[in-house]
Amino acid sequence: MESLEFDVVVVGGGPAGSSAAYSAARAGAGRVALIEREGSVAQTVRTSGVTWIDDMDEYGIPRDCYNPVKNFVVCSPNNRAAVVGDRARSAVLDVRKTYRWLAGRAAAEGAEVFLGTSVKSAITCGPGGAVSGVRAATPGGGEAEFLGKVTIDASGFQSVVARSAGVAGQWGRFGAGAEYEARVENAPAADTWWLMVGQRYSPAGYAWILPLGGDAVRIGVGVGKPDSAVDPTRRLEELVRRGEGPIGDLGRIEPVEFHYGLIPNERSARRTVHDGLMLVGDSAGQANPLVLEGIRYAIRFGRAAGDVAARAAAAGDASAGRLSEYEDLWRGSIGSKMRSARRVQDRWMGLTDDEWDREIEVIGEMGPEEFLDFIKAEFGLPSMLKLAVSHPRLAVRQLFSMVRGRAASGGGARGPAEGAAGGR
Repeated sequence: MESLEFDVVVVGGGPAGSSAAYSAARAGAGRVALIEREGSVAQTVRTSGVTWIDDMDEYGIPRDCYNPVKNFVVCSPNNRAAVVGDRARSAVLDVRKTYRWLAGRAAAEGAEVFLGTSVKSAITCGPGGAVSGVRAATPGGGEAEFLGKVTIDASGFQSVVARSAGVAGQWGRFGAGAEYEARVENAPAADTWWLMVGQRYSPAGYAWILPLGGDAVRIGVGVGKPDSAVDPTRRLEELVRRGEGPIGDLGRIEPVEFHYGLIPNERSARRTVHDGLMLVGDSAGQANPLVLEGIRYAIRFGRAAGDVAARAAAAGDASAGRLSEYEDLWRGSIGSKMRSARRVQDRWMGLTDDEWDREIEVIGEMGPEEFLDFIKAEFGLPSMLKLAVSHPRLAVRQLFSMVRGRAASGGGARGPAEGAAGGR
């Protein structure tokens, strides 16, 4: 078996992995490996590609990698509301183009990219089982060991490295999404995306129509598991066949490609640093629970992980204590927001169609910045106060009471579950 030695080994060529490899190489790690199991980056698309323009600008994503969106329509079975913006704030990514651009940036910084290389297991050593690399099947049918001072698991929902090392289990709660990328007879406005909520569309989830420009759209359904037994693929087929709601306004639909993906939505925290190992992106459960989007987090915290890994490798210390800087950073940044978003999600999960019809009325009263802050789960105390006062019927009123109570009691960024998970 061939053995290759690196300072940092990154598993997964998605936005988290490519960003980690880019940052590690840029921070001066001597040799960085980026391992991708498919024959090309983003060969298979597993996401709808919704994200936010301010974040993409911050990370330098080229404007030709996405379609900008400024208007939002939310539909329940018997109601709909439009939130009209004065400028584009959201975006629908060209997923392949974006992910390949990110991987290209990593390669340009000196990371070595290994395509068609499927990681089979973590390599562990010592009494504590510290991770020292991975074993993988190579394109030629052989096997290789990728030995690293620090290994970063960015393998997505499957968390291949963490699970094989015995430090993480299978996700118990998650979202399952099915989507057609299609050409349609009556293309919706290229600057408007649609969300469809309620039992008719998706119990414990939502459906969507996302514009790509021209006559191209993405039509999808997401379902929360195990909250609902509905198969998102079957529900998508049913909605398209029946022409349900705004889908019927699209006229003839010609699917071009089918996408399917899973994204974690766990209630309790997963520890994301171990001796020799870091988890980032979907492997770490870094997703906005409200609408289950996480590309911006994958890039942001992928870069943070790569930077910490490079410094740990240079110092010759890859212990969990040395790597904990990364976990403290991401939890301090979004931990409380994720907990707040889960409380809103819990309420939304239990709404009947009639209750959704009434909720839509309140959403229609929101301005574009309020709406996006809410959907993005930007749940700071000032924004919660504003929403709770302006829209007392919205789910956010209960959320504000919780946020205010935590602030009054001096609660920090970490909740009880996260404090326990982060103990070292």
